[in-house]
Amino acid sequence: MFGGPVAAPINSPHLRKSGSRVVVSDIGDELGNGVENSHFHPIEVNGLKNATIPMVTVAIVPSPILLWRLKVLLFLVWGFICSKIGWHSVMRMSVDLRDLFLYEAFLYYNPLLLVTTMVWLWGINLWVFSQSNVNYAKIFDLHQNHLTHREIWKCATWMTIIVPTSMTAYLYLYSHGEVSLAASQPVLLYFAVVMILIFPFDIFYFSSRYYLLRTLWRIIIPLQAITFSDFFLADILTSMAKVFSDLERSICRMVHRQVATIAWFEADSVCGSHSIAIPLVLVLPYLFRFFQCLRQYKDTSERSTLLNALKYSTAVPVIFLSALKYHVLHDSWTNFYRPLWLLSSVLNSLYSFYWDVTRDWDLSGFTRTFKFNKSHLYSRLLHGRTWVYFWVIGSNLILRCTWTYKLSAHLRHNYLTVFTIAALEIFRRFQWIFFRVENEWNKMNSRSNIQLSMNDPTNEEVKLLSSNDHDV
Repeated sequence: MFGGPVAAPINSPHLRKSGSRVVVSDIGDELGNGVENSHFHPIEVNGLKNATIPMVTVAIVPSPILLWRLKVLLFLVWGFICSKIGWHSVMRMSVDLRDLFLYEAFLYYNPLLLVTTMVWLWGINLWVFSQSNVNYAKIFDLHQNHLTHREIWKCATWMTIIVPTSMTAYLYLYSHGEVSLAASQPVLLYFAVVMILIFPFDIFYFSSRYYLLRTLWRIIIPLQAITFSDFFLADILTSMAKVFSDLERSICRMVHRQVATIAWFEADSVCGSHSIAIPLVLVLPYLFRFFQCLRQYKDTSERSTLLNALKYSTAVPVIFLSALKYHVLHDSWTNFYRPLWLLSSVLNSLYSFYWDVTRDWDLSGFTRTFKFNKSHLYSRLLHGRTWVYFWVIGSNLILRCTWTYKLSAHLRHNYLTVFTIAALEIFRRFQWIFFRVENEWNKMNSRSNIQLSMNDPTNEEVKLLSSNDHDV
């Protein structure tokens, strides 16, 4: 009737009755972007052999919220299992060795736990910057494919899973008599971390790993001009001095095969708590920052860089005077060295606090960091609130003073207290980052505005250039 037969599968939903008109509808337009896969079957319509009518199959995709809830549920189940296994493993040990063994296990794993905490908080920093007008990628001179807060949190999630799992395996194997297997757990974990960092192939965020390693190399050997990324990361390393100290002792015991043994219980042993290597490692981040300031003075001749170098040098007597307690007579420590240690501690804390508030931060007006581009609960709670400044300044002063605790080897008797103070120092640095990065962003904008104003012609210059009777 219409000029040609119609060939279509017998089960086609597009079959029409004989003698009826062909109605062609754009099914893809009706379904929109929700169509995942469409299968097209050729049919003959009015002699057009190449005409196609889509056979639509819609793929069922789970809701993102449902997937997120499932991940959270699995994470909680994993945490419960690790906690239960770890608790029962500890309870199997004798009371006399329980605290000593927990101290050793904590020594191997608390550095990586603190690093994991810092990664989580750094992700929060980046999330806040992405919600506000602070262009952190420009400040740190990052590549276009730099890690966002989502990738940072993904890395932190894996670290949160792997480190406690290894610690649980260590506790379980040791409590069940598998000492050699237990001793291998922290060794394998440390080896895996190093391999991931230096893996030379283009997987697992290769460009970001290379950026981190390159910046660390520039910090250790400051032979070039110091960039913002260089001294920013070096400042973060000063807050993680305790992490490096524990890493040194952990690696020392691994090298000397003292993991899961009692050989290290002697304080005067090569890896004991009185080792001279402890203050040497503690002071390294401050020396790195000190030499960076000297390099900046060489490049810029700014006096403030020397004052900043003086600030980092005040941490050196705090560290070494504390270590002297184990190498001098008790009377000498009580009457001479301890007063010097207290004086240097107060000087370092107050000087560092003064520099934070007056130089690293710009508190002349309310911070714009928490002014998000879109309406958000956190923005309403934090932006333009006076209590935020009182909290940041007050907590920074208190934590600067307690900071001395973790730098002093002779105060490290309770490992849980030291861990708490080290974690609080990382939290202080997390707060510091918001104001320090915003201050740098404001400086960059000010320099850009000054440069633009210098490049713009004045009114007289405009009149002169617009006149037709001037001589060139």
